[in-house]
Amino acid sequence: MTTHTHPKFGGYDILVAVAMNVMWGLNLIAVKMGVDLVQPLTAAWLRQVMVMLICLPALRIVEGKMRELILLGALAGGAFYIIVNISMAVSTNVSALAIAGQLGAPFSLILAIIFLGERVHKYRIAGMALAFAGVVMIVFDPHAADERLGLGLTAIASFIWACCSLIQRRLIGVPVLTIYAWVGLCGTLVLLPIALIAEPEAMASVSQLPIATLGWILFSALGSTVIGQGAMSTLLQRHPVSTVVPLTLPTPVISVMAAAYWFGTPLTPVMIAGGGVVLAGVAIVTLRTAQAGEAKRS
Repeated sequence: MTTHTHPKFGGYDILVAVAMNVMWGLNLIAVKMGVDLVQPLTAAWLRQVMVMLICLPALRIVEGKMRELILLGALAGGAFYIIVNISMAVSTNVSALAIAGQLGAPFSLILAIIFLGERVHKYRIAGMALAFAGVVMIVFDPHAADERLGLGLTAIASFIWACCSLIQRRLIGVPVLTIYAWVGLCGTLVLLPIALIAEPEAMASVSQLPIATLGWILFSALGSTVIGQGAMSTLLQRHPVSTVVPLTLPTPVISVMAAAYWFGTPLTPVMIAGGGVVLAGVAIVTLRTAQAGEAKRS
């Protein structure tokens, strides 16, 4: 059995974890504002252009990993944001979408079982069941009846995110900025023709967008992708997975509360209850998966 020495979790790590959760938690507001002020596909394309430009110095050919990088770029930079931004555009209660977006964790586990032969026991099965049950509760909330299309699209986006997480397992050792340089480049190339065809007027007026509007998209690109992912990578390099992964659990809570405050959307008793059930299920899946990952590395 191999033992690994990690630095003590101190003040620096706490600050990094707080920055990660705040950036990811507030990202939902930035995405929604960008979609409403521009157009969903144009906003998605602009975000990927910004990610590409920010990460461009790290763009390089990675021998033996290019197939995974290009596939990840097409999915994470293109398909994922097409679905996410359209779901934001057709919805008003962003808090409900933030809760449904947590299905990424159980979807990832399901894919790991199917494609990686990962074995799970009763606790993680119960966690998956709770997560799906909580989203079902929100779907049947009368106050969320108008959000069902957005909730359905968010579930699809969560599945795409889970597929991306499976691909990223094959990119261990590749620098985060290099990964997102390819995500930005591939996303830009995928989204450009789609946005030009679907939203020609919005694309034609990109050069005339106010700085404030571009600022929302830049916050999403810089804050969520570069700072958020960079913080996660920093923590994973310093501490075990079982220590780091649970630190992401405050993110959906921040998203739900921030979206409810910023957009003034109500948090109904059913939504709060469903959100609690989802978060409990995600917490179980996340904690047990992190522990299982550490056990394999021991």
